[in-house]
Amino acid sequence: MSKTVTLTDNTTGKSIELPIQEGSHGPNCLDVRTLYKELGYFTYDPGFMSTASCRSDVTFIDGDEGTLLYRGYPIEQLAEESTYLEVCYLLLNGDLPAADDLHDFSRIIKEHSMLHEAVRRFFDGFRHDAHPMAIMVGVVGALSAFYHDNVDVHNPEHRRIAAHRLISKMPTIAAWSYKYANGQPFMYPDNNLSYTANFLAMMFGVPSEPYQPNPVFVRALDLILILHADHEQNASTSTVRLSGSSEANPFAAISAGIASLWGPLHGGANEKVIRMLEEIVHSDKSVEDFVARAKDKNDSFRLMGFGHRVYKNYDPRAKIIRKMCHDLLAEMGDMGADNQPLFDVAMELERIAMEDDYFIERKLYPNVDFYSGIILRAMGIPLNMFTVIFALARTVGWISHWNEMMQDPESRIGRPRQLYTGYRSRDYTSIEER
Repeated sequence: MSKTVTLTDNTTGKSIELPIQEGSHGPNCLDVRTLYKELGYFTYDPGFMSTASCRSDVTFIDGDEGTLLYRGYPIEQLAEESTYLEVCYLLLNGDLPAADDLHDFSRIIKEHSMLHEAVRRFFDGFRHDAHPMAIMVGVVGALSAFYHDNVDVHNPEHRRIAAHRLISKMPTIAAWSYKYANGQPFMYPDNNLSYTANFLAMMFGVPSEPYQPNPVFVRALDLILILHADHEQNASTSTVRLSGSSEANPFAAISAGIASLWGPLHGGANEKVIRMLEEIVHSDKSVEDFVARAKDKNDSFRLMGFGHRVYKNYDPRAKIIRKMCHDLLAEMGDMGADNQPLFDVAMELERIAMEDDYFIERKLYPNVDFYSGIILRAMGIPLNMFTVIFALARTVGWISHWNEMMQDPESRIGRPRQLYTGYRSRDYTSIEER
């Protein structure tokens, strides 16, 4: 017998039974779809903090326990054993690939990494100082004009081709947005390199001399991509789902997701970390002074990169990336001398946060943005590219959720309701009488 909750309207005495939907993990959900029809009420939930907008088996987060699962696999195991492309296959298809499957998938992604040459010329329409994220939004949205042969959202093969195109071409678009903003010649993909090494080569390589990606950088960036590949129903993923619910083509839906990610409350957190560290380094104050300011509720200063909206425990991604961050800084040695004051401040902040009762009691541990920002800075990646790399990593998560939605028989075009607080009704008056 299915479980239900009885809801009684005290004003009318009418009662209804609301079914309880049970998932494999996490809180159960009250199915309120009949609430308006039976009782005439909507639910009010700003930010959808208590609302499940869909069923999904892609990713699960338990914020209290500090758990993150991709298709049921703990993020710790994937970070230790897997590669980004293998994780892409997992998120897209639901299971880890066999060796032959991964080989074929990697080959397809590599073979489709080039852009239509007309897309290359599309970059010339942007201002020389355009933000790379602005370029990403425009170019990804424009892909539907170049690859409109496979955009039937109801065709599984078309969806598969679109997913492969987005994953394969996103590093090229990202790298070229950087090159264009810096006035450097574009570097074409090299199919002899891995997915992540190829991106670094397109970003930092120049035609006049050979470029060999640092293997430590390659592994660090691949880890960052894995940790950012998906994170359940966040703002940008929800944006992709909402955009795609109208049956917009996948390139338009992903472009909308990139635009949402660009917001400083979402994808810009690791950039804020570096700006905060630079502020501390360039001040005449100690780290302890800034920590004291962060504890002062009357001071607007906040420590960036600590705590998380969902995780009330240590962010599991932060535990993983913390070791990589320390290993990378140790490996660089004198190579990172220019940034050493910034790294020193970061490590001191980390030490304080791990030992100070104020942070421990409030569970304000360093999060993934804290460490990823330091790693990207150490690799020489400029601040305005941080969110671009986030978008590159999250593309597979977005397209996986979009594809899942397209197969869901319960999926409907998104149409949130509202609590209207405006005028009830007014009569029009002529302009002479106003």
